[in-house]
Amino acid sequence: MKTPIQKILFGSPGTGKSHTIDKVIIPNDLGITSPENIIKTVFHPEYTYGDFMGKLVPITISGKVEYNFYEGHFLKSLSQAYKNILNAHDKQGVKVSEPENVALVIDEINRGNSSAIFGTIFQLLDRDEEGCSSYGINITEIEMKKLLQLMGTQFLEKDGKLDKYELHPFGAVQIKTFQEKISFLKLDVVNKIIRIPPNLSILATMNTSDNSIYFMDSAFKRRWDWEFVNWDDTKPPVATYGTGETLDEDKWKKLIKNLNGFIKSHHTSIRGIEDKQIGYYFIKQPVTAEQIQNKLMFFLWDSVFNRDKKPLVKLLNVEIDELVTFGDFTKLHNEFITNIMNLNV
Repeated sequence: MKTPIQKILFGSPGTGKSHTIDKVIIPNDLGITSPENIIKTVFHPEYTYGDFMGKLVPITISGKVEYNFYEGHFLKSLSQAYKNILNAHDKQGVKVSEPENVALVIDEINRGNSSAIFGTIFQLLDRDEEGCSSYGINITEIEMKKLLQLMGTQFLEKDGKLDKYELHPFGAVQIKTFQEKISFLKLDVVNKIIRIPPNLSILATMNTSDNSIYFMDSAFKRRWDWEFVNWDDTKPPVATYGTGETLDEDKWKKLIKNLNGFIKSHHTSIRGIEDKQIGYYFIKQPVTAEQIQNKLMFFLWDSVFNRDKKPLVKLLNVEIDELVTFGDFTKLHNEFITNIMNLNV
């Protein structure tokens, strides 16, 4: 099972972001070949948390209205990931193979209200070193029941009451032992707590020209890796800072200290200064040049100095018409890091 990817590919329209996900990341980086392990959706202004997680929908049968719970794209992908982990274990709960990866693909992530769509799922986007959600969230009983059903669980009754769960590869087991059997999933059926497992990746695309359609707050952005796709497919120059394309912890802490001082010194150009300064865990170790160019620099460009680029122009000692697009900025990443590190703040 490869390391999960949680990334937003961004750039101008028509730069091949979706193509890269389909033809490079999914088959090559994640090794996914089965269509059932790829769940796709597109965010739009009418897309809701119910579409993403699941919702009750009325249906008329023989003149009577019944309500069925239909899974959303996230719940469907989550259940598929859990199912693949189950298929990789024997009836004793011992792993016998690597679970197949699952990809949830969200096109046009900023064309919907991502904060409202993700809702409490937002908390699951923080991942630990193993790729599992660092924190779980509680879901409703109907959501948990649907999740278990999608995983293949059968609910067996005795005398009209729920008596056993039947689930591959364990067969039918008493409710009180079911939780113990599936403990390796880190799924708490009793307390209805879910986590994103390591074999579930979430990939998204965003057009920078549409960036103002819905505001994506800093906390939401921090939980993603970012990859800029330039219109001419050019790449920034090789990093000259750090060692082996990474920045060690001491240099990273100095960079953050100086960067926050730089941000604070230009408070007149920035709204909400407290929200724009950056913590050490904005990027987790190891800090790579790719993360600096895509995640850190895009945050500065898009969220910190979005109203006024003059502080960046002055820092980089370039003409203002040399710093028009984010593509211009990211190509100057070596000069940016060097000048920030040399500041006396």
